Amino acid sequence: MTLYSKIIGTGSYLPEQRVTNQQLTDQLAAKGIETSDEWIVTRSGISARHYAAPEQKSSDLAVHAARQALDMAGMQPDDIDLIIVASSTPDFFGSFPSTACIVQQKLGMSNNCAAVDVQAVCSGFVYAVSTANSFIKAGEHKNVLVIGAEVFSNILNFEDRGTCVLFGDGAGAVVMTASDQPGVLATALHADGRHSHILSIPGNVDGGAVAGSAFLHMDGPAVFKLAVSVLEKVAHETLEKAGMTSDQIDWLVPHQANIRIMNSTAKKLGLPLEKMVVTVDQHGNTSAASIPLALDQAVRDGRIKKGHNVMMEGVGGGFTWGAVLVTM
Repeated sequence: MTLYSKIIGTGSYLPEQRVTNQQLTDQLAAKGIETSDEWIVTRSGISARHYAAPEQKSSDLAVHAARQALDMAGMQPDDIDLIIVASSTPDFFGSFPSTACIVQQKLGMSNNCAAVDVQAVCSGFVYAVSTANSFIKAGEHKNVLVIGAEVFSNILNFEDRGTCVLFGDGAGAVVMTASDQPGVLATALHADGRHSHILSIPGNVDGGAVAGSAFLHMDGPAVFKLAVSVLEKVAHETLEKAGMTSDQIDWLVPHQANIRIMNSTAKKLGLPLEKMVVTVDQHGNTSAASIPLALDQAVRDGRIKKGHNVMMEGVGGGFTWGAVLVTM
């Protein structure tokens, strides 16, 4: 029997604090930084974002999303035998203990399942799903909890309008399980470290202190140009692996970073914009959390149904990019 992996549950969580463009504009104006709702919407499509409370960590957001996904899947935490968390904002500096281990603890799990973090920035969820798919198909794990969780507000410089208006906090999760029916049809992952400088946090630890900057830095035009190029290519690569064409895609769920990048990708794939799930307007760029957030919303509002073919793809610092094609 051929073994497949299938998504059987989705979940998401946005922190309570919702900040509109006008609210953020007013806060920035008090610092002498000029921007506007029109400027933000025109360049990104973002109208609002959510920020975690001071006491909330990525693991806290992840647990909320995980519980929703487990509930939809009809599973208890101890039914999971592998947790993969994609995050660029882990609970602990130095990334250990892993956020996945903290999620395991906060879910009250007692089965000693494996738990690991994945770091591919905004491509992290796609990387994590592809990793889970490989483990399941190899027979190593049966039920995998995959989470994208971010508290990007902790790494934003609120004196840099080019970045601080774009990002938000949130978490999304899926439960993947072994199945004799096709679920994940194909995946494709890539990276090019030559572009590591265009999106990064250029700081490190030296003698217990931060050397360099602990804030996110981004070359917006360079990221835009590269993203538009690689997203189309990786989508076609994934379709080719699956033996399918773009007209067989029911829904495109791209990384929710910039509406112009998203629209460009859909058009290059020949997909009507009505087939693209868009949530960037309500939560901004939530990095590794953005794809599962959008996926969960579309599943819960009934757009994405059982049997639909869904293309998920993203780009992130590193520079990384990838795509996953699934049948729900």
